Amino acid sequence: MSNRIEKILTMLASQPNDNFLRHALALEYKKLGHLADAEALFTAILTDTPSYVGSYYHLAKLLEQQQRTDEAIHWYEKGMEAAKAAGDKHAYSELQMAYEDLTY
Repeated sequence: MSNRIEKILTMLASQPNDNFLRHALALEYKKLGHLADAEALFTAILTDTPSYVGSYYHLAKLLEQQQRTDEAIHWYEKGMEAAKAAGDKHAYSELQMAYEDLTY
């Protein structure tokens, strides 16, 4: 296990619902190829906090890379809705571009 993962897990022990830490851990898992762990964390974040816009892109990309296109489209769409509701134009634009690259 990487040193970064160990540090994040240590911090999460005292702050288990910290979405920033959970997102960072998911990214580390993804980097190491632990895709099921990354997917589980991203999904948990978005289930607990649907307004955590940053995780939609990464979850959808992870699914897209596994040729799980329908699921990726679903998360891109949910992410665009969340970004729009949050007024986050940058995130909306990123999600929309990735969605259009996948669907057109």
